[in-house]
Amino acid sequence: MLNHLRASFAVVGHPNKGKSSIVSTLARDDSILISQQSGTTTQSTRYKIDTGHAGFELVDTPGFQRPRKVLHWLQLHAQSADQRALAVEKFVNDLDCQKKYPDEVELLTPLTKGSAILYVVDGSRPYGVEYEAEMEILRWTGQPSMALINPIENDSFIDSWKNALEQFFKIVRVFNPMHADFDKQLSLLEAFSHLQPKWKNNLDQVIIDLKDQQHQLADQSATILAQLLTELCSYQCQQKVLTEAQAKALEPILSKRYNQWMCKKESQSHQQMLDLFSHQRCELNASSLALPPDLFDSEQWYAWGLNKKQLASVSAMTGAAAGAALDFAVAGHSFMLGAIGGGALGFTSAWLGANKITNVSVKGLPLGGYQALQGPIKNRNFPYVVIARFLYLFEQLQSKNHADRSGIDISEAISTETIRSGAIASEIANTETSVASNILQNKLDELSKSQLKAIHNACNQLVSQKAVDDLSQVLSGLFLE
Repeated sequence: MLNHLRASFAVVGHPNKGKSSIVSTLARDDSILISQQSGTTTQSTRYKIDTGHAGFELVDTPGFQRPRKVLHWLQLHAQSADQRALAVEKFVNDLDCQKKYPDEVELLTPLTKGSAILYVVDGSRPYGVEYEAEMEILRWTGQPSMALINPIENDSFIDSWKNALEQFFKIVRVFNPMHADFDKQLSLLEAFSHLQPKWKNNLDQVIIDLKDQQHQLADQSATILAQLLTELCSYQCQQKVLTEAQAKALEPILSKRYNQWMCKKESQSHQQMLDLFSHQRCELNASSLALPPDLFDSEQWYAWGLNKKQLASVSAMTGAAAGAALDFAVAGHSFMLGAIGGGALGFTSAWLGANKITNVSVKGLPLGGYQALQGPIKNRNFPYVVIARFLYLFEQLQSKNHADRSGIDISEAISTETIRSGAIASEIANTETSVASNILQNKLDELSKSQLKAIHNACNQLVSQKAVDDLSQVLSGLFLE
């Protein structure tokens, strides 16, 4: 693709109207400095966006500071319409103007070099005649142009802005860089392909590339989730000791070590997702995995994963034992296992809120030896809890624009009603009380019967510590629109 065919857009306007936010969203780059302070951008900065087979350029510019004086200067140097573009070019090259009007020179320079115009205004502030000078200056450049109304705080004055902008610009759009969805972003590129025909082939390819990237993000997300599930469902933590007393004393230490590893592994996968979606400035709430209902709060699992009725349906579909599917035991672990005289030495575990011993068995250890063993987890709901939390994060990142620098809190995926009521598993067994659970269920409902069965079989195999072939492919349907 030849460089002169690449589209170039200069984002211009009055200071503090969200120009940098629009650049950040369209460039999918959260490293671009955004501030509520006027004048954050003092020099034009070019961002080259490569989409694979094509690309475009965005230029973040300073805001107009003295538009009336600049327009007056231009009017003195152009006697007729055919001289206006030349007057603008003369203005940016004039040394005296560069000293008196540095912001306007920086703003207009990319326009004299062929960049199209994205003019940004704040739809939550009243329209005023003071804006007409800068709009007239932009019209003098002769470049293709579009006006974007950014409703920063509200949409109170959008109509009056539209009426005014349509006098100066062929296309006027309402565009909130914090919330504009993927389709709305693509529509800007489509509109410009009509304004500037020489860019049409390139912009058409950009749109194809961006859509392909969406599918690639979904596939890569499924791969990350597959790795996470495999590791979490197979991990076990163990320690050999010499005496029963040592084994008993080790129980809380081993439990803590196991839980920390599991939390860390999930956090690492979530960070991979932030990197994948290029949200390096977005922070996950550091306490989200440590606060109820966290990954290891078994009493809340029915709020996050599947309820009892759904688990029973899964059991019927996969041929698993219904009793095992509904078993409230949360662990497939063996604590303080001894081989003395072939006797099993079990101790009540407080692990993950369980109040009974589960799956105690004897390991072939040397006579007189003991082993504390935690994991692997065997609760059938566990994979669905992990999947639901992961899908919640995926949905947040997929819809999160790069101008939005707010963090994401995984704990918000559970409804405040459930937290306030302190509901436990037996009380919420037949209700959907989690945002994450609802997302999971909606995704499952959209799958074909064969896809659904494949996912349920995979989850059943994971908690049985059996390898799942092509797990990422099995999970991929959960990430498609």
